[in-house]
Amino acid sequence: MSSAERAESLLISEGHTCVLCNGEETYPSDKRGVAPLLELLGSGKNFSGFAAADKTVGAGAAYLYVLLGVKEVRAGIISEAGLKILNDAGIVCRFKSKVPYIINRAGDGMCPIESAVKGAGSPEEALVIIKQTLKSLKG
Repeated sequence: MSSAERAESLLISEGHTCVLCNGEETYPSDKRGVAPLLELLGSGKNFSGFAAADKTVGAGAAYLYVLLGVKEVRAGIISEAGLKILNDAGIVCRFKSKVPYIINRAGDGMCPIESAVKGAGSPEEALVIIKQTLKSLKG
């Protein structure tokens, strides 16, 4: 079983929100949104070459996966912008459903992270925007 298949299997069978795998090394999370990816980035660990499985990948998550250096992402739902970001970075991506954009948790508009990173020129810029957006959302 490949790392991507293992990540996807754990995502589905154990009900995680995202899982990163590299061989037997796994990093599952049950946190929502971009929180698990921000934690992984902040850990200082090198995730280059890992495969990821994620329930939902919008533009913000896609930028964070680029910064993490993963080689493959498998998504349940991916936004058009998220797919473009991963493709442009040369990250292999498989998904079950592609949508124009990720919907916010209230279900009445675009996800605030997806909206906030629209104008980002790089993954590094997107990271700054994501952190600022999360701070403003917490009030």
